[in-house]
Amino acid sequence: KLEAEIGAPLFRRGTRGMDLTEAGQALLARASEALALAVDGAEAARAVAAGKRGRLSVGYMFVLANAMLPRLIPELRRSVPGVDLEFAELSASTREARVLDRSVTVALCMPAINHPEIQVARIGAQRFMLAMPSSSPLARLGSVPMARLNGRPLIALPHPDHGPASSAVVPLLRRHQVVMPIASRVETVHSAMSLVLAGEGLAILPACAQLGAPRGIVFRPLRDATDSLDIAVCWRRDSQSPLIGTFIKCAEKAVARM
Repeated sequence: KLEAEIGAPLFRRGTRGMDLTEAGQALLARASEALALAVDGAEAARAVAAGKRGRLSVGYMFVLANAMLPRLIPELRRSVPGVDLEFAELSASTREARVLDRSVTVALCMPAINHPEIQVARIGAQRFMLAMPSSSPLARLGSVPMARLNGRPLIALPHPDHGPASSAVVPLLRRHQVVMPIASRVETVHSAMSLVLAGEGLAILPACAQLGAPRGIVFRPLRDATDSLDIAVCWRRDSQSPLIGTFIKCAEKAVARM
């Protein structure tokens, strides 16, 4: 059948048996290669399906970079050494789109993304702290009473999933009956810290932000306030990547060591 399909003799037939023609030898060599590739392909497919090989694209918000990545990346390298890792910084305005268009497999967010097509696993939380210039009189305090914030200008970050009038710190200020006029509203933590350093106002930020703070900014806990922001892993609900479960376990270990 092979000879008929190829249109050339593959065997020399004699009284003592058969041996290969040059065409037969060429076919044998390629067939051996094809069989080896098929075996390799099957093994590769099994490894990817088992989460031992493949590619994992990790998005992360800047505020979590210094606190989490130095702990998370070595954990991932140990847990999935055969997986190619990619990392991409996300902002409040890009994070949802990057998850939905699959340009990142998973996203480390603070707070979690609120979208019907996005699954969320909360893996930790960070308490709010007050960021201020080191020259501020409040910097001399070990902790800052909420009442001392009344009337002081605020550098605010809008909640990523709501309008510009919303902020994660609004419930905190409202509960303590504190009014802070908004001096500026920015999208990222590093923009907020730059304006704080310039003397434009104070910022209420998650504690992990202090790891990336420039010289001249100090962080102090807020007295009688235990409010916090969730740290979450977010991914598409319809994603079938077996690496997501492994990533969540590694991220939980990284958060526990923060």
